[in-house]
Formats: sequence, structure tokens, C-alpha cells
Amino acid sequence: MVSIGIDVGSVATKGAVYDGREILLMEVIPTGWSPKETGKYVLEKLKERGKLLDDQIIAVVATGYGRVSLPFVTEKITEISCHGKGAHYFDPTIRTVIDIGGQDSKVIKINSQGKVLEFMMNDKCAAGTGRFLQVMANALELDVSELSKAGENAEPQRINSMCTVFAESEVISLMAEGASKESIAAGLLESVANKTYSLVSKISVEDKVFFSGGVSKNSLLVNMLKKKLGAKIITEENSQLNGAIGAAIYGWERKKK
Repeated sequence: MVSIGIDVGSVATKGAVYDGREILLMEVIPTGWSPKETGKYVLEKLKERGKLLDDQIIAVVATGYGRVSLPFVTEKITEISCHGKGAHYFDPTIRTVIDIGGQDSKVIKINSQGKVLEFMMNDKCAAGTGRFLQVMANALELDVSELSKAGENAEPQRINSMCTVFAESEVISLMAEGASKESIAAGLLESVANKTYSLVSKISVEDKVFFSGGVSKNSLLVNMLKKKLGAKIITEENSQLNGAIGAAIYGWERKKK
């Protein structure tokens, strides 16, 4: 018997299969234009890979901004709760979670069972999110995955605006003035670190912080946050799937109760 979690994000849709002890399977694909079709595809892909029959699946839980578009799931749970539960799966001693996704960023405080005690969320605009970095990377004619390496040994260029539209214009102006791509890349990541630090400072931080979401793959940003927070930043190879993992675990726990 297993439960399945599906996290439909603005950039990627993730899926995870849980058997009550461990995560057995995971899947990540671009969300594309139809969250409903992508979510359905991820579910079918996981069933195919795991050779799962419908009567072996006790729950299918959806989370993420696109969860409302999935009529075939058994339950829909907010991503705040799922990210807390997922971080607890990776490390039960974690009490603070930072998640930076495609269109929002959030800081979550959890208890010893992975339940949410408090959270702060930046969802007014794309400032400091994966979308922000994607647009800035395009302006620099880089792939977003290249920002970390580009800015690794550069002195950060000051970026004054966190608005995606204004920051893009600022980046173009800086390049026209002769600033290097490397210094601009470092400056952009530092601006995201500062924005995240501002959000985190509104919630008490423990000595360890779990960093999830696609942006957590950026090693330079991880190091910047570590210095600013004065805390150990924990991230995993599969931390992008944190929400889907948490959703799968919630599905299992609720059905078993």
C-alpha cells in the first residue's frame, strides 16, 4: 500500500510515492500550460514506474498553486503544511524551513512532528523567487543554472530594485556601463539572499535551516544565506520535491488514522 503526493508548481510539477517508511519513487517535469494535464501525467508516470494498481494506492494528495486544478485527487493540502512535513522527513530535528519556488518564497516554523507553528510568505510579486532569477539570467544571456558558477568569485554588483521589471532594466543598464556578468550575477543572488533574510528575520531561527525549492540548488545562494543567518543550511539533492514528499506523507498519515 502506498500514498502519492503531487506538487503542481508554477515552473515544475513533482510527484512522490510513500509506503509508510520511505519515499519509493519521485518524478519531476515542467508544468507547462496545463497544470491539470501535467498533474495527471505525473500520477500515471508514477503508477507505471511503480507498477501500482489503483487498489494499492490509499491516497493521492495534491499541493502547490495548481492543486485546485486536479479533480482526480483524494485531498488538497496547502504547500505550507506539505513543506513542513517534507522537511521533517528529511531531518526530524529541523524547526525552520525556507522554500523558494518559482513564484513565491516562504519561511515556515515547525514543531517536532513537522506541523506548522508559524509562517511568513512573500507572494505579492516575483521578487526573490525562481521566476525573478530566470528573468535576470535571460537578461545576462545565461541559463539560470549558470548564475551560481558565474558569480562565485566575483564582487557583487549592487542591485537596487527587487521588482522583476525594474531589476531587468537595471541589469541591462549595468552591462551597458561595463559591469561584468559575473559581478551582476553575484549581485542578483545577494539581493535574493537579503530579501530572504528579511523574511526569515520575522520568525525566530534555530541553528539549522532546511532550504527547499528549485532555487535551493544554487550553491552560492546557499552560502550567502548561511553567512547572513549564522545558521547551518541543510539542503538535499531532492529538496525540490519537498512539497510532493510532504503531501504523500500527509496522505498516508491521514488514511492510516
